[in-house]
Amino acid sequence: MIKYLSSGNLKKFAGKTCLLRIDLNVELGMPLDSYRLEAIIPTVQLLLKSNVRVVLMSHRGRPKGFDKELSLRPFTKIIAKKIGCPVAFLDDSDPGTAKKEIASSEAGNVFLLENLRFLSGEEKNDEELAKQLASLGDFYVNDAFAVSHRADASIAAITKFLPSYAGLLLEKEVKNLNKVMKGSGHPFTVIVGGAKVSDKLGVVRYFWKRADDFLIGGSPANTFLEAEGMDVGDSLVDTDAVPMILPYLNAKKIHLPEDVKYRSTKILDVGPKTVKAYAEMIKRSKTIVWNGPMGWFERKGFGNGTRGIWKAILGNKKAHIVVGGGETVTSLRTLYPKRCLPGSNIFLSTGGGAMLDYLSGKKLPGIEALK
Repeated sequence: MIKYLSSGNLKKFAGKTCLLRIDLNVELGMPLDSYRLEAIIPTVQLLLKSNVRVVLMSHRGRPKGFDKELSLRPFTKIIAKKIGCPVAFLDDSDPGTAKKEIASSEAGNVFLLENLRFLSGEEKNDEELAKQLASLGDFYVNDAFAVSHRADASIAAITKFLPSYAGLLLEKEVKNLNKVMKGSGHPFTVIVGGAKVSDKLGVVRYFWKRADDFLIGGSPANTFLEAEGMDVGDSLVDTDAVPMILPYLNAKKIHLPEDVKYRSTKILDVGPKTVKAYAEMIKRSKTIVWNGPMGWFERKGFGNGTRGIWKAILGNKKAHIVVGGGETVTSLRTLYPKRCLPGSNIFLSTGGGAMLDYLSGKKLPGIEALK
């Protein structure tokens, strides 16, 4: 079983050092930054309240060695402002040097390690690197659900060397996703949009017998429409997925756009008839899973489809709703810039690929390692 930080006796860790894996793989200044950063703060505050040193660890981007543009240094001020205390940056890639600085500090201090992907063994799940990282602390907490589908040294191998726990965010992710996977509330609606349909087919397969309706938009809709014989012009289509979706064509559970919006020869959004039809199904749903916007919401004139889905989602106060994927969460802040976080019945997952893998029934290396 997973050991949750919230269930442990934190008094035994007073004066100790926690290695806290978080997810800072975001673009500075993007709306998603705020949500992902806000999501990790409760775990940091819980540890500080328990008089624990906190060493934050994350990766960012896909660097090949050191890349100044992908340094985590800018996040020190951002995190410090959110938690209300200084954050020291450890830019030395040698864990031995970092260990001395951490050990000589007082309990309750916070550190941020440099981008873990600057270290060659991180993505190889190298046990030697994991052991070196583990030497920096006394216990480990994974609060980075968004990367828990990757077998990296700071996600999987590190748990072999330290007592390991799931943080508050990871606990919320697992419990909310488990709840929708049971699909106890019907009608149960799955909304699929975004770019590649092949990324979402696992979710469609897993929920095929449980869900009542699948509302399709974005590139997945283009792919389905082309497979049915419609000329979609130069629209974004996941051609590799066409053979895989053939078993689902013409199924009553699959709902495709009644109308679409073009820019030249490209479909960039669903039309008003589709929004109305989808909104009606969302309105009566008791369980909803949504991953992927309906169109190119960032471009003026093509955000109405995604906005309409959000309006229906936010208007349903009774359903258990999980929304995930970076673009989907970003679209809320883009289309509703003045809106606070949604109601308590709506859970915003920080995971994109991790959420899809988990909802497909796959075992995530980062979560399995905690067991």
